[in-house]
Amino acid sequence: MNPVTAPWVRTRLRAAPGAAVALAVLVALTACLAAAFPRALDRYTDAGLRQSVERAPVDESGILVTAGPDLDAGVAHTEESVRPERLAELYRSTLDTVGRPLVIDEKRSSYGVRTTEPLPSPDRWLPRPDGLPAEMLLAAPHGLADHARLRSGRLPEVTGGEASVRTAEVQAAVTEETARILHIEVGSVIHLPGSHGLTVRVTGIVVPKEADSPYWSVVSLLRTPSLRRMPGPMGVSNPSYWVGGLLLAPEAAPALLGATTTVRYWHLAPDPDALHSRDVDALASAVASLESGPGLERLHATISPLTDVATGLDAAFTAYEGLRGDIGPLVLVAASGAGTVAVVVLLLAGGLATDRRRAELALLRARGASVRGMAGRLLAETAVVAVPAGALGLGAALLALPGARLLPALWAAGAVTAVACLALPLRAVAAHHAVRIHAVRIHDGRRDTASPRASRRRTVAELTVVVLALGAVELLRRRGTADGAGGLVAMAPVLVGVVAALVLVRLYPLPLRVLARPARRLRGAVGPLALARAGRTSASTVLPLLALLTAFTVAAFGGSVLSGVADARDRAALISVGADGRVEAETALPAGLTGRLGQAPGVRKVTEVGLDYRARTADGRQSLPLAAVDPGDYAALAGRTRLGAFPAGELSRPDGAEDAEDAVLPALASPTVAERFGDGAFQVRLADGGFATLRIVAVRDRTPAVYGDDFLVVDRAGLPAAATRPNVLLLTGDGDGLDAGAVRRAADGAGTVHLRSEERGRFVDSPLQSGAERVYTTAVAAGAGYAALALLLSLASAAPERAALLARLRTMGLTRAQGRRLLVLESLPQALPAALGGVLTGWAAVRLLSPGIDLTTIAVSSTASPAGRAELSADPWSLAVPAVAVLVLTVGVAALQAWWSGRRGAVAELRAGDAR
Repeated sequence: MNPVTAPWVRTRLRAAPGAAVALAVLVALTACLAAAFPRALDRYTDAGLRQSVERAPVDESGILVTAGPDLDAGVAHTEESVRPERLAELYRSTLDTVGRPLVIDEKRSSYGVRTTEPLPSPDRWLPRPDGLPAEMLLAAPHGLADHARLRSGRLPEVTGGEASVRTAEVQAAVTEETARILHIEVGSVIHLPGSHGLTVRVTGIVVPKEADSPYWSVVSLLRTPSLRRMPGPMGVSNPSYWVGGLLLAPEAAPALLGATTTVRYWHLAPDPDALHSRDVDALASAVASLESGPGLERLHATISPLTDVATGLDAAFTAYEGLRGDIGPLVLVAASGAGTVAVVVLLLAGGLATDRRRAELALLRARGASVRGMAGRLLAETAVVAVPAGALGLGAALLALPGARLLPALWAAGAVTAVACLALPLRAVAAHHAVRIHAVRIHDGRRDTASPRASRRRTVAELTVVVLALGAVELLRRRGTADGAGGLVAMAPVLVGVVAALVLVRLYPLPLRVLARPARRLRGAVGPLALARAGRTSASTVLPLLALLTAFTVAAFGGSVLSGVADARDRAALISVGADGRVEAETALPAGLTGRLGQAPGVRKVTEVGLDYRARTADGRQSLPLAAVDPGDYAALAGRTRLGAFPAGELSRPDGAEDAEDAVLPALASPTVAERFGDGAFQVRLADGGFATLRIVAVRDRTPAVYGDDFLVVDRAGLPAAATRPNVLLLTGDGDGLDAGAVRRAADGAGTVHLRSEERGRFVDSPLQSGAERVYTTAVAAGAGYAALALLLSLASAAPERAALLARLRTMGLTRAQGRRLLVLESLPQALPAALGGVLTGWAAVRLLSPGIDLTTIAVSSTASPAGRAELSADPWSLAVPAVAVLVLTVGVAALQAWWSGRRGAVAELRAGDAR
């Protein structure tokens, strides 16, 4: 056989341009999605890591290296150790000590010398709120001109030679806020008595360029004065005093040595753009090295043996790793499911091409074509289409998702392209490995039946898949997703779908063949013929069913995850607020506020609550939040929200007890309060000093009015009027949600407004959560799309044979209406088991895997939720919608094919020697 040549490829592409274009579109779309997944993963995980670092306190989001001046070699050496040249040299050495991949942003980093404690100033022109002198923290930071804009005066400098320990007067600048609060002006002189006494002359007022940058935020006194209080007993108004900061020139640092204890500092701010989720372990190692490892030893040798390193980066990295470890496996489950369906579709497309060219390939083999030569030609013609399409899909993913790694996307797109290129050659080699002369005859036998027995290899392969599925499910149930169980756990839902597909392929023809016998007694040929044809299965149905049931399982699992996340957030927000909305104040709310809120758009009901947070036990030792309510309205609210529902009659004041002091009021309590007081009567001291006698008659874990573990709810009719004035209003919406603006306008500042919808949004505070949800949604949608495509390819593969069947039957008198019924009835016995099996498989997968799935972290970005553990439960819509879609698509395609075949006529479908 001749080597692969270009004319062959051009000839094949010109012979079937539509198939080539369809393959190119399929490969480009699949390659784009495959390449986009790792890039999207990189983007949102990197964003989550950066946010975790940025949300840490400023003094913990960097690395602070501190060391005292060198005191071992005399005064001159000590002065030299704090001069700018020496500090810059040590700064460079410190930067070199930081190990990769931790990169320091030099523009946001700083170093210098400052006093360890502020010094009191005897100057009485400085503000003294309670008669105490103001104190000043002195600092000589490097790069003041780069981080501040001069508003008036000039920057400080050193005059009259180098500064030393004996320098008595220095120049300083202050920030605009310090000057405004402490009444400092250019030319002001501040006296600071210390070891040698120091006079500071203010020469300029500056404005920070980035007030929130680490340069100004690590020691915030240098930017903004602080009003502090003297330590003293609790509950006493202790005297206060101001503490501010003075910014000296770096060359004036030796003068601080004679005033008080000083410290050299180097604050290293990490570069946010260099923080990547894939490096989090290496980042943690680099930080650990600086805190207590080789890095710290090098700093001891370079700077001082007493050098100290402080940072909160390790805590930020640990918190991020915990969040990523909880969310990552769930995303991997969705990606593995969508990827499996995509691979099945690519294999199905290759199989369809092989079936379409079966006679051609058999003829080549009969004429002496070698298996290797035939496979090479098929690979060449497929690669000419698939490789550019894969490159196009990769390019689209790179353009759509910039700022992520190239190599994983390249590997993903390359894998898709390789599968697309190899599907046709390998399928052709498997089908035409042996030369079959009968395959090129005019009549080559039936192709709609299967062999009576499955091969031993197939049986072994199926049993292997079953064992893997059982192992994955058991491992997931035992260890969960966040315990390093590996890729097998991520494939658990997919394997469940694969096993269901294999079982369905083996079982569903049997009942159809049994039903075909009694169906022969029916009048007409359409029903028996449809059952007989549906009962003849072949190996070509395995891949479509595999794609469908895998997509069913992934859609059910993914939809249940997304639904469970949404429900967990809704529940947590409801528990936090107590209703759809909440207006709360420390004192009683205005009398007309209830009516105004009731008329606001979207508000259906307003429930009044008098909430006393200062109620205490009779001995005054413990506080007991006490809610005074109207039993009827409050019971209705608790029933609607499912937050500790109870019968209204349980809290009603006893008949005949008109005096609150004589009545024992029934109370609803939390479990902790009920355990503390039991079922006997006890007294509670109210905020106004009065007492109420209560008896616990109902115990509930939660209640709308109070968020917490301790609460009491009583009928307000049994309490004094002064203790029941409502200070909390709980709003119930009409179903469309509350209008936040309208509610706040109605409240008019009378109290703090909390809305359930806004509280729900606060639970989504990490890019890891939002990114994982987007990837999950995309993966489920992609899996559903590929499943529909697999179904269409399966129907397309049988379309020619069905069209020929209709043509033959029409020559025998079959009407168009009977032809439509035949194709629809023939497709239903396959579509119905697939739909029902998909529903059952999806439900079973969720039930089997739910013990190992915890949705709390992805729902509320923490391991603790107000609603407790968020468990996975089956979502009815996720089960029903795919099943209905399969039935509608199957019946629609069958009806469309029957209509189209009727328009073409029998002559166009039947040809002499046609083997269909």
